Amino acid sequence: MTDLFGTRTDILPARKIAGRVSGLFQAPKDSFVTAATDSLDLTFEGIRGDYHAGLTRRSGGREPWYPRGTEMRNERHISILAADELETIARIMGLAHIKPEWIGANMIVDGIPSLSMLPPRTLLFFEGGVTLKVDGQNAPCKVAGRSIADGAQTADHTTTALDFVKASKRLRGIVAWVEVPGLIRSGEKVDARLPEQWIYPG
Repeated sequence: MTDLFGTRTDILPARKIAGRVSGLFQAPKDSFVTAATDSLDLTFEGIRGDYHAGLTRRSGGREPWYPRGTEMRNERHISILAADELETIARIMGLAHIKPEWIGANMIVDGIPSLSMLPPRTLLFFEGGVTLKVDGQNAPCKVAGRSIADGAQTADHTTTALDFVKASKRLRGIVAWVEVPGLIRSGEKVDARLPEQWIYPG
């Protein structure tokens, strides 16, 4: 497409990719680390009773444009990962494995290539009727890295935390918020509907 100023912008059409939920996890109110579960009960505030539930949240290091602790809309209800990307991160870090629970995962989705690269506004339609909207990539942090160090019992927790931040860039999965609530069960089919994509030419 060419705009009024003669600038050429390539636009990729919307498309759909089918996947499947292969794991579900929930965090208690007082813990970042999750535990496996057979289903997730979702409201407009996120996973009922989960550590990250709430219509709003407090800003942190990911939002340097706000004073830390500013109340803002919670767009991080659900942390979604891919097993193949976790395996890649573990290999880069020299670990036998990384359990999704260690880094606060709520869901593992199989069958969607390069899951972490799904663009913002992608809709995830689940077989049972739930819809999630992707906010974007989940940026790596040292909190998750230290949790991996605890789980893997590495000798140097600081080095492990820093290694995770480097190794998991663009592989850390995505965060999403609840557009249509309901119950998600392990094994459900999920359709990812990607919107039209373009690179802003400004």
